[in-house]
Amino acid sequence: MKRDQFTLFVAPSVIIMVLLMVLPLATAIILGFHRLTFTNINNPEFVGLQNYIEVLTDSRFWNAMGFTLIYTAVTVPLHIVLGLAVALLLDQVKYLRGFYIAGALLPFIVTPVVGTLMFRLTFERGGLYTYLLSELLDSRVNFFLDGTTVTFLVLFHGVWYITPFAMIVLFAGLQTLPKDPLEAAKVDGATWLQRMRHVILPHLRSLFLFIALISIMDAYRVFDSIFVLTKQNPIYGVETIMYYNYEVALSFQRLGKANAMSVLTVIGIFVVLIPFLYITYRQQTETT
Repeated sequence: MKRDQFTLFVAPSVIIMVLLMVLPLATAIILGFHRLTFTNINNPEFVGLQNYIEVLTDSRFWNAMGFTLIYTAVTVPLHIVLGLAVALLLDQVKYLRGFYIAGALLPFIVTPVVGTLMFRLTFERGGLYTYLLSELLDSRVNFFLDGTTVTFLVLFHGVWYITPFAMIVLFAGLQTLPKDPLEAAKVDGATWLQRMRHVILPHLRSLFLFIALISIMDAYRVFDSIFVLTKQNPIYGVETIMYYNYEVALSFQRLGKANAMSVLTVIGIFVVLIPFLYITYRQQTETT
């Protein structure tokens, strides 16, 4: 392909990336150096690094960062494991496979706020889980919301919501698995666990990294579940980076500080993703 043809093909995607990613990030960096509120939005005051220092010394910011890291560490491995389990089950299904796949994808394709609201209602009085626990324990159960139970609900919802993504990606990967290595392993007497360890998992390794990369980025920007499950009640003490950023920008009207927090969040995401990006790069160089 000639250089001018390559430029013609690449130019639209580069322009879109600059407009949607580079310019907003540059704007956030610039606004992070200003004291900006709704009252002086047309005449912001330059304050240098004050907003960044204030964010880094804010205990609520670090609490939100800590919960975000816990959320990521719990939900990402769990939904990958559960997604693999469901994908393996679907791979064995011969009839009505499309029906089961569509049903499994429902949590992922429903509008996040609507899905989270339905999820919360199942735990309230008269909800499905409350009813099942009442029947199982043969006594009336009321699901009392406090800091612990809300944290559990947020983590549970995170796994429930994103597992279909891992499931469909790994199921697609299983469809590309060559049959010859599996047949050879069976002939050699390999057990199911041995076939899983030496044939199936190595084949899906690149997909595990892909799911982990996307899931970590999604976990850093989780907002809907916190907003709906906590009902914006600060008594629960459950905040993620994105939710606290929303509070700083709209409730406290500190737009400059919110932009500084966004920039630091992007840097934090990049730092966390460096090991995964390096492993992906190594895999690509080994295959080429």
